[in-house]
Amino acid sequence: MNNLSESALLETARNTFRMESEALRALEDLLNEDFTKSVQLIAATSGRVVVTGIGKSALIGQKIVATFNSTGTPALFMHAGDAIHGDLGMIRQDDVVICISKSGESPEIKLLVPLLKNFHNPLIAIVGNTASYLAQQADFILDTTVSQEACPNNLAPTASTTAQLAMGDALAVCLMELKGFSPEDFAKFHPGGTLGKKLYLKVKDLSLQNEKPAVHKMTFMKEVIVEITKKRLGMTAVLDEKGRITGVITDGDLRRMLKEKPTWETLRAMDVMNTKPKTISGEALAVSALELMRQHNITQLIVLDNDEYSGVIHLHDIIKEGLL
Repeated sequence: MNNLSESALLETARNTFRMESEALRALEDLLNEDFTKSVQLIAATSGRVVVTGIGKSALIGQKIVATFNSTGTPALFMHAGDAIHGDLGMIRQDDVVICISKSGESPEIKLLVPLLKNFHNPLIAIVGNTASYLAQQADFILDTTVSQEACPNNLAPTASTTAQLAMGDALAVCLMELKGFSPEDFAKFHPGGTLGKKLYLKVKDLSLQNEKPAVHKMTFMKEVIVEITKKRLGMTAVLDEKGRITGVITDGDLRRMLKEKPTWETLRAMDVMNTKPKTISGEALAVSALELMRQHNITQLIVLDNDEYSGVIHLHDIIKEGLL
């Protein structure tokens, strides 16, 4: 094992970043009409995108498939080594095949490509050698040639796999724009994750789980304190005779009252309440409630339904859902 100083290790890491960044910048000049035709072909197909590869390219292919699926382009992965042992059966008539390879000359790829051609599916090559067997057989070539790997021996796939991954991301992003893929569409495919929750979870989904503290504006403060304590949300809404919101009293308001008015027993809710409470619609996204709380440095919001008091959303509700 070589004895490298910390500074030498950091410089090696920085050099890796530089080399891979340069490889990505070089991709811009390699893009041509084969890329745009590939995007249009995938967008127009009624089938799926079947991504295949071997070795490190296979791992990149699996990530590209995951990105396609989560952004509205149905895709599946077929390992090039397994394809000739039965996995070719997953290819359907309308599918588009993407084959990923740095050299385009590996034995598994050279064995697989003629079999793919027999299916008459369009073949897109993400390849680092445009003179290779794979490139010559492909209908469209997405050139991911790199001048050098970041590996000090110029052997381990590093810059080349980064280029492959970026090309897959470019395809996915272009397909999203071409299809008009929206945040709402994204949420459909991520309902269980934090990203999905941010896009679909509404304020009312959380507030309806809470108590609904409320007092009349003429209520004495002793009863107000009981209501706040009983409902355990650190606040209560203050209503008028018609049940409309006229204010809010929080734990903070109570502390200020006790400090400023030692004789508070005769005070009523209207004497202590904040007459300009922060409110939010139950139909708003929960992340919007979080932003409003941050903006005003508060932990609760009054929730309205058609301008009528319907409940309270608390910061703890948002934390519990993992949105913070």
